[in-house]
Amino acid sequence: MAKDYYSVLGVRKSATPKEIKSAFRKLARKHHPDVNPGDKAAEERFKEINSAHDVLSDTEKRAKYDKYGDNWEHAEAFEKARAAQGAGRGPTSGHSESYSFDINELLRRQGAGRGSGASGFDFGDVLGGIFSGGGGGGRRASRGQNVEYTTEITLEEAYNGTTRQLNLQSEEACPTCHGSGEIAGAVCHTCGGEGRVLRPKKLEVRIPAGAQTGTRVRIAGEGEHGAGGGPRGDLYVVTNVRAHAKFERKGDDLVEEVAVPVEDAVLGGEVEVPTISGKRVAMKIPAMTQSGRQIKLKGLGMPNLNGKDKGDLLARVKVVIPEDLSDDERELFSELREMRANGHKRK
Repeated sequence: MAKDYYSVLGVRKSATPKEIKSAFRKLARKHHPDVNPGDKAAEERFKEINSAHDVLSDTEKRAKYDKYGDNWEHAEAFEKARAAQGAGRGPTSGHSESYSFDINELLRRQGAGRGSGASGFDFGDVLGGIFSGGGGGGRRASRGQNVEYTTEITLEEAYNGTTRQLNLQSEEACPTCHGSGEIAGAVCHTCGGEGRVLRPKKLEVRIPAGAQTGTRVRIAGEGEHGAGGGPRGDLYVVTNVRAHAKFERKGDDLVEEVAVPVEDAVLGGEVEVPTISGKRVAMKIPAMTQSGRQIKLKGLGMPNLNGKDKGDLLARVKVVIPEDLSDDERELFSELREMRANGHKRK
């Protein structure tokens, strides 16, 4: 009776590799012989689950299963053998082209040295020889997927550069089955047949000065494990720079609002301006400076990630009107208003 491996694992035909893995682990733990000692039904169910996972977790096997169904191993072998035999002969004039499946030819292609006894014959090995051209079957090696980890930093940390210690879950070879996924032909109960287990791992990452929201720091070889012995992917630490209460960032430039007394805005003067480095610098205020005017302080912005010059600090002037006036000050402002109302001209 044909087996529906998707039904065995309880997943849809469109299930992702992650969904298949999750379903397998759940069912394997439930029906594992160690959990159900002496239960023959559970043992058979466990074997069925293992077979379904073996096919559906392998991209190539799954594609063949989806195409040929329960007999995917034999069906494609015959098709390939027929095509291989046909490729060696051209169409003969006046005759229709025909192909035949020669099991002896398969045996010869598999290679000598196995002995002539039928008990030593493994049809699966023969099929593997066809698929690989005599070089053996097996899962193709593929690189592991990259992993992203987002971390938040302050604007000061982005200015100076900083470090982050990441507490990760790293995959390592299973200590019970040593990475094989099996123990005495059964699925390893420690790793659920995956051959790998998760272990906590601490990793210190240096975030460079000038980092912005979206800056990616690459740590090679710290991503997911590859399949079939392939290399691991990379880990990317993505920074998110927290908004600052005082400074607004525009690329490598910083914008800061600076309060300027009305008398300095009118007559000109000098005020102290705080910078992202923590130092305060003196800034000259030209006479008759209006609110909203920006005064550039060169090189006092953020570092450039490429090691170029720093950005600038753009001080946006905010003219401050005094809230409490003495009688003398009020009188002076009154005189000023009267003079301007009477059309007094500057000398």
